[in-house]
Amino acid sequence: MAHHPHSGTGPQADADPEGQAVREHVPRHGLDPPGPVAMDDGEVAVQDGHAGEPSAEAPDIEAPAAGPSAAELEGRLRRALADLDNLRKRYERQLTAEREQERARTAAVFLPVIDNLDLALAHADSDPAAVVDGVRAVRDQAVNTLSTLGFPRRDDTGVPFDPMWHEAVSVVPNTGEPDGTVVQVIRPGYGEVDRQLRPATVVVAGNTQG
Repeated sequence: MAHHPHSGTGPQADADPEGQAVREHVPRHGLDPPGPVAMDDGEVAVQDGHAGEPSAEAPDIEAPAAGPSAAELEGRLRRALADLDNLRKRYERQLTAEREQERARTAAVFLPVIDNLDLALAHADSDPAAVVDGVRAVRDQAVNTLSTLGFPRRDDTGVPFDPMWHEAVSVVPNTGEPDGTVVQVIRPGYGEVDRQLRPATVVVAGNTQG
């Protein structure tokens, strides 16, 4: 059998070292099997399973439960509105009752004042001078009662004018007092910082310079 001049066997192959070297440097693309190729996690997952098929370990997706119907929601809304209206009415009744009770307690505090006025008037014919003392005592009792309720009397003179406590109705010059000093209380005020029945009506010292 005749040998092919370029076959890799026979004496000629052994005698051609240069050809062998050239063949060793020629790339062998398409001949050798490819080595392992690095792939990301997604690609590995696809190759492990069958394309287009879910994994055997994937959980089943349950269909969402049916929500309440429109009629049921409307019923809930109506019940909530009814409960809110009942709560509002109950609160109004309680507030009205508390106001009435507070009004009664305040009126009861002034009953002794009225009793003392009646006593003073009863002795007016027999001792007219005693009426003045009786009225003054009743006035003091009424002032103390207001103070007990949280509305102390404010009728100080010689203090600086304060719009929180005072309402000036007149300015008097040349009083010898510093400007803005309360020199006379026409009508006393009653109350405190957080609750005040009325400010005091006062006369203050004016500017003595022109």
